[in-house]
Amino acid sequence: MVDASALISGTTTDPYTLVSNLLGVSLLTAIIILAVISIWSLVWKGFALWKASKKDQMVWFIVLLVVNTFGILEILYIYIFSKMSLKGKGKTKKR
Repeated sequence: MVDASALISGTTTDPYTLVSNLLGVSLLTAIIILAVISIWSLVWKGFALWKASKKDQMVWFIVLLVVNTFGILEILYIYIFSKMSLKGKGKTKKR
């Protein structure tokens, strides 16, 4: 159960203990949950960054690199935004 007085007074400084208390689970379960979320986010971020770099979309690359949305923005980019084409806005190559 969450000990509100410990959270308010700031006596709990360990972030894992804080998360486990907030979730109402054991410390090991909290660490596993955080690890799964981190791996999930890292996989989607890596794939989205790779796709943005292959399509030469620097703005998307920077946004995906800086903003952390636990994979949500990355999934939207991969399946929606990367498939959109900007008609007339593309780069023209001079020969």
